Amino acid sequence: MGETQVKTAHPKGLWVLFGTEMWERFNFYGMRALLTLFLVNSLLMKEEEASLIYGGFLGLCYLTPMLGGFVADRYLGNRNCILLGGLLMAIGQMLLFTSGSVFESNLDLAKIIMYSALGVIVFGNGFFKPNISSMVGSLYPKQEKTKLDSAFTIFYMGINIGAFLGQSICPLLGDVKDAGGIRDIHAFRWGFMAASAAMLLGTILFYFLKNKYVVSPEGKPLGGLPSKNDASDFEEGESQKANFSNKALAMAGVAFIALGFFFHYVVGQNLIYTLIYSSGLALAGLIISDTSLTKVERDRIIVIYIVSFFIIFFWAAFEQAGSSLTFIADNQTDRHFFGWAMPPSMVQIFNGMFVVFLAVPFSVLWDTLRAKGKEPISPVKLAAGLVIISVSFFMIATQVSYIGTSGLLLVKWLILLYFLNTCAELCLSPIGLSLVGKLSPKRFASLLYGVFFLSNASGYALGGTLGSILPATGDKFAKAKELGIDLQAVLDKKITLTADQLSLLDHHQISAQNPIFAGFEIHNLYEFFMVFVVLTGIAAILLFALTPLLKKLMHGVR
Repeated sequence: MGETQVKTAHPKGLWVLFGTEMWERFNFYGMRALLTLFLVNSLLMKEEEASLIYGGFLGLCYLTPMLGGFVADRYLGNRNCILLGGLLMAIGQMLLFTSGSVFESNLDLAKIIMYSALGVIVFGNGFFKPNISSMVGSLYPKQEKTKLDSAFTIFYMGINIGAFLGQSICPLLGDVKDAGGIRDIHAFRWGFMAASAAMLLGTILFYFLKNKYVVSPEGKPLGGLPSKNDASDFEEGESQKANFSNKALAMAGVAFIALGFFFHYVVGQNLIYTLIYSSGLALAGLIISDTSLTKVERDRIIVIYIVSFFIIFFWAAFEQAGSSLTFIADNQTDRHFFGWAMPPSMVQIFNGMFVVFLAVPFSVLWDTLRAKGKEPISPVKLAAGLVIISVSFFMIATQVSYIGTSGLLLVKWLILLYFLNTCAELCLSPIGLSLVGKLSPKRFASLLYGVFFLSNASGYALGGTLGSILPATGDKFAKAKELGIDLQAVLDKKITLTADQLSLLDHHQISAQNPIFAGFEIHNLYEFFMVFVVLTGIAAILLFALTPLLKKLMHGVR
């Protein structure tokens, strides 16, 4: 009985990584809940600009893991990168606190500090994220790799407990309105300070517990300096280091420049989005050019790339939570929940709450199906997640079609949206993390996690672009009416405004024209949400269709 317990229980190191990641996600999601509202209300940016900054920031947060993975694999090791990343993120949050303290006396300085803060957090996240994820798979012996879906789902529950706490505490401290509904624009800084404290706590937790619990099945410390890696950690016959030729490195550089020109000048992306797309594709090409790769390894890496591409569309829809959905919650939603007017930034809390409740049931579901021989392979689970999020956005599109420009969306519909999005997330995100762990050659583990997070980066960048096409919400029509302007007539091009009227609308952060996406004019919220229905729906159909090919390329890995 005791021997069976030892073999079936998860190692204690999983719970150390669980706790470290939990406090890091408190820090990240707590800040994320406040960021766009802080930009609009304290730093006086337009919602469109705030959405683009938000998307670019999140995109860079998931691009830099490739740098962090490379540095860990070649120089510092997982442990040192986790500690470095945690400290950088805590410093970045304190810089946001500073920005939130000085904006009234010096707005330009506050913006400079804000951009600096986001930059520090971007690099901190890059060092932290791929390295803690890659260590989860190393906790298990080779014969227990089938437990990784379950382990990553538990790990993912830690992520979302942290998200739940961050999205509860930071908005309560930072998104404060008085009885008359007037927001305290100075309160955001306290939410950022709470996020910084959480990150310091997580870093200290990892520092003191890593040597005792974060160890291999044989008891050896995990994530040490690369030069101290044991050859026995690798599969028989597996190469222990990458072998990039000078020609491959040169080609990657040329590809980066060419892709940069394409995305910036042909597609019209800003410099940050161009960097995200072009560097990610160039690095993905570099990895696949490694001459030490066997055919099986190369096929499995191609599966990671294909899956990562489709995940872009999931995250583009999912991450509307921090931009367009937050603005809708703030401007056109009845947020009364059991008699309490919920802060708009806190509506996101339901995602973390639902993951906490559903992570274990989903883990049990996969284990049960596996025991019965009916567990679907990972790409099928991922496609199912895309279907569910497409359904959720169709549901919300239907609801907003009824409310017009003056009605309020009931908060229960946003809660249901987050419930469905959570179910989709649990079919997709932890399963994707697990899949990378199963398919990656060990010498590329951290770097391929970085490439996988590129799908998040690209999804967030696309999400920022899509969030910026949010059409005018109810508050904009109400404010225009107060100014004596019929905004609907302006948007329908029935009347032409004077220069003074245009200036007046611009001062109140109201656009005088409908946004355009892919050549189509977005007239209302229904059309806005249908963009996400179409993108995620098509992605789901194509991924389902590719499943037989992916199964073959996985060479027996489920």
